Amino acid sequence: MGLKHFIRFFNSADCWMVIRNTLTISIMGLVFGFPLPILIALLLNQTRSKRFAKVVQTVIYAPHFISAVIIVGMLSLFLAPSTGILNQILRLVTGDQTISIMFMGSTTMFPWIYVISEIWQNMGYNSIVYTAALSGVSPELHESAIVDGASVLQRIFYIDIPSIMPTIVILLIMNTGRVLTVGYEKIFLMQNPLNRTASEVISTYVYQQAFGASSVPNFSYSAAIGLFESVVSLTLLLIVNKIAKKYADMSLV
Repeated sequence: MGLKHFIRFFNSADCWMVIRNTLTISIMGLVFGFPLPILIALLLNQTRSKRFAKVVQTVIYAPHFISAVIIVGMLSLFLAPSTGILNQILRLVTGDQTISIMFMGSTTMFPWIYVISEIWQNMGYNSIVYTAALSGVSPELHESAIVDGASVLQRIFYIDIPSIMPTIVILLIMNTGRVLTVGYEKIFLMQNPLNRTASEVISTYVYQQAFGASSVPNFSYSAAIGLFESVVSLTLLLIVNKIAKKYADMSLV
């Protein structure tokens, strides 16, 4: 078929909407979600009470093991226009009993709802890598810093962060390479006709074109879109890896 399906995709009305939505959600997740596991690992590493640290770890790790179906069900209940807890809180705070915001149908709020729920679900689990890296830092470095009068923040900035910087760079490279690969299951479950213009990403669009757009599956067209996604992701991965190798002297290879 040559470039026929690629040309069809780039000329379609949904092309730039799908790419824009994918980049918006991915970049928001990277900007707000990537630093948080690092912060959690650094704070837990400085916690003196091991029992407290274990309790916190258990609480923040648990959401990762909840299925996407249950998470979306929880979001639907919490954000429901009439009975949702968030709308009830807004009515209580403002005193306006007519408030009934349809959060799940808002194109403006959808990216934030998805990104915040993703951060809540995965921040604890993603911090495990950094916690493991921090466990390899020699206690003698901290003891020497304490003797020299270094504060907790100084020890974090001058000992902990430099020690885990290779791990941070590697994970940043890998996450940047997945910038077009937004999770399919959760977004697909959260989609509805009202928020489609903000929730349709490449992965869901590929599925819709292959199975849901018509009674006749269009595997060739959806495969072309999937190939476009893979090529762009590989290109971004190589570019960011080269930049990291040049300026930070750290890379995947």
